[in-house]
Amino acid sequence: MTDVVADSPAAPVAPALTVGAGPFSAFERMVAWRYLRAKRREGVTSWVAVISFLGIMLGVATLIVVMSVMNGFRAELLDRILGVNGHIILQPIDRQFDDYEQVAARINKVDGVKFAVPMVEGQVMAQGPSGTGGTGAVVKGVRAADLAKMTFVSGNLQQGTFDNFDASEGVAVGSRMAENLGLSLGDLVTLISPDGDVTPIGTTPRVKAYPVVAIYEIGMSEYDSLLVFMPLQEAQLFFNSEGVAQTMDIFVDNPDLVDELKEPIEAAAQRQVFLTDWRFRNQTFFSALQVERNVMFMILSLVVLVAALNIISGLIMLVKDKSHDIAILRTMGATRSAIMRIFVMTGAAVGIAGTVAGVVLGYIICINVETIRQFFSWLSGAILFNPELYFLSRLPAKMDINEVLMVVAMALVLTFFACIVPAWRAAKLDPVEALRYE
Repeated sequence: MTDVVADSPAAPVAPALTVGAGPFSAFERMVAWRYLRAKRREGVTSWVAVISFLGIMLGVATLIVVMSVMNGFRAELLDRILGVNGHIILQPIDRQFDDYEQVAARINKVDGVKFAVPMVEGQVMAQGPSGTGGTGAVVKGVRAADLAKMTFVSGNLQQGTFDNFDASEGVAVGSRMAENLGLSLGDLVTLISPDGDVTPIGTTPRVKAYPVVAIYEIGMSEYDSLLVFMPLQEAQLFFNSEGVAQTMDIFVDNPDLVDELKEPIEAAAQRQVFLTDWRFRNQTFFSALQVERNVMFMILSLVVLVAALNIISGLIMLVKDKSHDIAILRTMGATRSAIMRIFVMTGAAVGIAGTVAGVVLGYIICINVETIRQFFSWLSGAILFNPELYFLSRLPAKMDINEVLMVVAMALVLTFFACIVPAWRAAKLDPVEALRYE
């Protein structure tokens, strides 16, 4: 080929390269593929390509895994928080809530409302059978029929039953509270309320022991160690609220549409009420999660950016190494744009392959993230993702197709721009200078 170039600079072979060779033709793809294949004398260049591939793969996989875990974390917390607490909380403001049964019946007929739960709620100190120690707790007084509808509680029983709960005069406690207080089914848990009986010497705390008739595990450590469910009538007696409820938790079909339901609910209540929703009560918590998620995305995007910079260095080294070949192709009739496309395809192939591999690796990690967590916990002998700190008893992951596409698009765009400068340098190479000393 070199002899042809030297003997006939007019390049009679040029028509063979240019005739029918449009953008991204088979000829350009063939040359780009040959540049991707490693040869022994091109070891450094090939290793840079491998490192670029691994960098993009790990960067994309890390982004997908982190975003999926953050999404899963938010979704699991949202499901558990809204599975125990109402999406809309109704509080009376004109008089005592003594008509809660009629109000609940009317609100249950509103389109979009699942069910309404009249409730008596209060803070207590809970003690186990030994009477030593204790822990703070929140008592929720609910009817057995309403408790059966709260599937995150009634559907996650470890021991006992909610059958005949209203007449049991017992309570249901979370698994972590039972563990902390040494409680088992049938044991007595002593509840101490500061709002007790008024006597001539002042208000004395109310102390009463209740048998444990059920132990549940929601999977959110804060609730499993804090909440005590009690029959509504029993809670009314315990908190000096005979015949009245304090609040009403309203569960709806779509928690994101609570604003549209507030007006019909107020109309159905037929009395003056104050409504708040889950977004207001958990605004700080979920806002912090959103900020953390966005910051993690920006930080981990730098991993993909660094990998894209490796593509730049690898292509620059490849252009320098292939300057003789580029000069020959230019002399034989290859256009500047054809040379540029060849090196763009070479770099883009690394980026596309790394992105696809990263998506596959990220998916595999996401579907096995809890198993991986348990393995590393066993390997290190330490508790990773401690439920006492992160509220959940398992590490969740939820892939969002829109976010995956966003990560893929970002990686491909960075890869494309990383290829432009080296490809442009290759296209600008002067064949005369490159072959001067051949």
